[in-house]
Amino acid sequence: MDFKKATEELMAGMTRGQIAEALGVSEATVRQARLDESANAHRNPPEGWEAKVSRLAFARGAALMLLANRLKAYS
Repeated sequence: MDFKKATEELMAGMTRGQIAEALGVSEATVRQARLDESANAHRNPPEGWEAKVSRLAFARGAALMLLANRLKAYS
């Protein structure tokens, strides 16, 4: 593994589109739910978002653990 590949994997995040797809809503819904509650365009997050975001977080964590274990082999 080289430095560029390792750091690209480390920095890779989820796009608003990927989150919206996992939640079964539009990107606009995700954007609006992330706004400050005082904003006129603010919307409530979708029902059941906690479990779905939890699954995304566990999947991201697992991917980072794989990266960490691959890099540990070099030390």
